[in-house]
Amino acid sequence: MGKCVLIDSIAIEYAFELQGGEKFEYLLELDPKSLGLIGKGDQPPKWAALDVGQCSCCPLVSKSSPNCPIAVNLATLLDYFKDVKSFVETDIVVRTKERTYVKKTSLQKGLFSIFGVIMATSGCPSMDFLKPMARFHLPFATKEETIVRSVSIYLLRQYFVHMQGNTPDLALNDLDERYKKIHLLNKGFVQRIEQIKKNGDVDRNSIVILDCFSQTLSMSISENLTDIAYLFQNGE
Repeated sequence: MGKCVLIDSIAIEYAFELQGGEKFEYLLELDPKSLGLIGKGDQPPKWAALDVGQCSCCPLVSKSSPNCPIAVNLATLLDYFKDVKSFVETDIVVRTKERTYVKKTSLQKGLFSIFGVIMATSGCPSMDFLKPMARFHLPFATKEETIVRSVSIYLLRQYFVHMQGNTPDLALNDLDERYKKIHLLNKGFVQRIEQIKKNGDVDRNSIVILDCFSQTLSMSISENLTDIAYLFQNGE
């Protein structure tokens, strides 16, 4: 890793090189036990205040949580790329302890990937259940990969629910409800970041891509995952 990494943290480093040679690196560090994002201690902007466009599904109260945790942790990225257009071609390198991913793609596809990690690990109650996915982050995941990973990790969670003597949700009912909340969160967050003075659209469109993934998963569950059933038609 190119940056100074805390001992024992789970580090994910994104390096962007835009057209023209402009470079930007961003290091994410997760606590290995809680899987929460280790904050950088930056002063949050005014638009990050919880009461400024609070999402309709948010259970937090400003007295104990004065700022939206996702907004606080996305602020640096949103500020840096606020004047950049979504389809700017970008070389992106993602480094973890185990491996390195490299992709030439539009900036919005790189940002939606890093946004997903930050949103899942920032401490938002509606997103906390996605921490295990963030722990095993797959940059630039496709819709099909996201469905497989989301459902697999959720069913693994249900195994532990069963082992604790409780009733597992094998029908994925609660997973569907959780993703419907994420849809509300994404809509609310898009409205929140419209308050940022900017000339670009990459921040908004990156969230829209994430929202498309959440809606695709809900649709897949409602159709009994028929879109990935072919993966299991051969073999016992």
